[in-house]
Amino acid sequence: MRVSRGIPVQPEAPVALTIGNFDGVHLGHQAMLARLKEAAARLGLSTCVMIFEPHPREFFAPDQAPTRLTSLREKLELLAAAGVERVQICRFNFDFARISAEDFIVRVLQHGLAVRWLLVGDDFRFGARRAGDFSMLKKYSAGHGFEVEEMPGYIVNGLRVSSTAVREALARADLGLVKCLLGRSYSISGRVVNGDKLGKKIGFPTANIQLKHNRPPLSGIFAVEAHGIAKLSSPSSARGVASLGVRPTIHENGKPVLEVHLFDFDREIYGCHLRVFFLHKLRNEEKYPDLETLTRQIGRDVENAKNFFSSHSSAFSADIGKNRLPRSI
Repeated sequence: MRVSRGIPVQPEAPVALTIGNFDGVHLGHQAMLARLKEAAARLGLSTCVMIFEPHPREFFAPDQAPTRLTSLREKLELLAAAGVERVQICRFNFDFARISAEDFIVRVLQHGLAVRWLLVGDDFRFGARRAGDFSMLKKYSAGHGFEVEEMPGYIVNGLRVSSTAVREALARADLGLVKCLLGRSYSISGRVVNGDKLGKKIGFPTANIQLKHNRPPLSGIFAVEAHGIAKLSSPSSARGVASLGVRPTIHENGKPVLEVHLFDFDREIYGCHLRVFFLHKLRNEEKYPDLETLTRQIGRDVENAKNFFSSHSSAFSADIGKNRLPRSI
């Protein structure tokens, strides 16, 4: 998959395009990508997805913007796994926000990307003050040389699939619903970085996963499976218990940290890029009176996670198999 940034001055080749934030790349997004690929194959076009960085709501009101489900890297990996050939990342800033809806059609869609077929969601808005919508695209499409199609909402068990629905399910740790909405278990990926090595001192060494954003969409203690250690271990994945939170026993005002204790694993993996799948929530994060009490609780968390895997082993092995993504893009 090829990734480009900005608005092209001139097109490389005509494309079939869809536009959106694609946060989480959930089942609704996946349905759009499948429809995009069908149209592109029919018309002999390349598939292209336009996304925005940062999210427009992060730009205008960062304190009120929704937490991200996926980092940019994770999003690109998921789009690549879905078979997208090209991603156009448009930097969202004041200049981009001032582009009128009409100018967006001419400058970006027609002259920049040579769009021949366009797919948008039924709630899609574009241009300054969100003045453009599907009816405007339909009105302009014939005169600007492209077809346009609107994708209705995707429904699962009576619930409209959306990034908001995924965030709400994650916030209440309904990981079963999350899996239904995403079509896979939720995961966070990042590079293993140096931490304070407290886990090793108390007998539970952890891999400290670098978080791209300081507001993860879930928190607590989880049974997890980590992928990305193929060069260091066989099998290429390892099960464990993870803590995602601010570690209130250790720090008064700490930032969110993702720490993973992998069972029966003692290799150095600093610098590795791991993907951690959240399979079951064990408990909420708590503040303990001292380190000794925390250590005893971690021991119980490890046993509870191992018991979970013993009783759910075959089901989650099959589930994780669906989540394999390309190691690079």
